[in-house]
Amino acid sequence: MAQTARVPTKADLRAAALARRDAISPDQRAAAADAIAARGLPFEIANGAVISAYSPIRNEIDPTPLMHKLAGLGARLALPSVTARGHSLIFRAWSPGERLMLGALGIPEPSPAAAEVLPDVMLVPLAAFDRLGHRIGYGAGHYDFTFAHLRKVKPVTGVGLAFAAQETRAIPALSHDVALDYVLTETKVFDFRSS
Repeated sequence: MAQTARVPTKADLRAAALARRDAISPDQRAAAADAIAARGLPFEIANGAVISAYSPIRNEIDPTPLMHKLAGLGARLALPSVTARGHSLIFRAWSPGERLMLGALGIPEPSPAAAEVLPDVMLVPLAAFDRLGHRIGYGAGHYDFTFAHLRKVKPVTGVGLAFAAQETRAIPALSHDVALDYVLTETKVFDFRSS
């Protein structure tokens, strides 16, 4: 009897994509972040729009060069604070150069005294993505929950930042998984809005 090939799980896809990401050299990482910043966002942003990013951990692509460019174009920047699993992230105003503190998960975030804001655009990290805009994070669901929560209040554009090596052929999406509007890599802009 012929054996059927096992379909990779999200955990399998995450592990494979993270191994590819971890193999990227520091010089290639920096060049990729600069390439994304040089290209900028693939859509116009209103002056004063709130754009949230993230503090890179675990070899994630660094959004800092892009954030500096967006601040120069008049965007207001924010970073997320993790509250608890199953709760929306809180976004606090942040400017380049402002000191960060370690949050509950050991991720640098703005001071609790920083003003809370609601982003118009969320730049999000990911472990893997496919050509339908599905992403795999680290499994806690923080961004899926946050998109679902915030989009009840206002339109929020979701932009994944990734290395090209993190692209995966197909990600099994569940009903609670929220697809991204775009993914930006060092080599390409993926626009999923019409998918």
